Amino acid sequence: MKAILALEDGSLFHGEGFGAVASACGEVCFNTSMTGYQEILTDPSYKGQIVTMTYPLIGNTGVNRQDVESWRPHAGGFVIRELSPVVSNWRAEQPLGEYLQQHGIPGISGIDTRALTKKLRVRGALNGFISTEGISNDEALRRAKEWPGLAGVDYVKEVSHKEPFLWDQKDEQSASFKLVHGPADAGASKLVEPMPQADIPIVAYDYGMKYNILRRLRQHGFKVQVVPATTSAAEALEYKPAGFFLSNGPGDPSALGYAVQAARDLIKTGVPIFGICLGHQILGQAFGGQPLSLSSAIAAATSRSRTSNRAGLR
Repeated sequence: MKAILALEDGSLFHGEGFGAVASACGEVCFNTSMTGYQEILTDPSYKGQIVTMTYPLIGNTGVNRQDVESWRPHAGGFVIRELSPVVSNWRAEQPLGEYLQQHGIPGISGIDTRALTKKLRVRGALNGFISTEGISNDEALRRAKEWPGLAGVDYVKEVSHKEPFLWDQKDEQSASFKLVHGPADAGASKLVEPMPQADIPIVAYDYGMKYNILRRLRQHGFKVQVVPATTSAAEALEYKPAGFFLSNGPGDPSALGYAVQAARDLIKTGVPIFGICLGHQILGQAFGGQPLSLSSAIAAATSRSRTSNRAGLR
């Protein structure tokens, strides 16, 4: 199965397709992790993006149901140098290609990911188009150039859980694991770290939150009630929390007026609020800050990158 990746600047990459027979537009970015491709694919922050892995061999540990970071993979496409022909891990439940096929995500392998990464490093993230459907070069370039991008798009509603839920009520998903050294009969109880009592109730707004954030909150004694991104302040207050957490997430913060209004109403209650990434940007708007448009932010980041590169060359 042949595959193609086209960028808005006219670049074309040809390789072998894997995963789903499908096509997708997205913002092409890269990730330098040596492991954790499953966690990356299921990170909701990658909604609307085509992810390039800089580490050359991907897929050797397969996929399992325990290491996901949300309820499904969200990346629009997956770009790698080499797909491992062998899955070798005792926790693996299926190959990476089969997992992507199951969720309708196209992948491309066998391309020069180093060249692609260097281009993205200098230019910044570029709009792109990926396909395993036999699309022509001209059509792929046209679709990459015509994709409108992430500016003004609300991806939060697409990745947020639709119903509220209490995280890990039975304490089966949040404990920190550690390696056990010594005799094999040392006891299974030493495989996990004990956790404090969950006696600090908080409400976590899910704008595209990774499960590991929930695990870490639980490990610090928080009892986490997760609510959908569109939950009003009045609804969130019904849980009588000691604090509110505004999560990370994808897309353009300027498109989330409903979230900003909820945060503004929560601020008036005097209950402590903390946020990260997108949640922090929402808080900034709630306090009166003006969001930098996504296109302006990308242009500024690209300018800084080019300046840094020129300084390094000197």
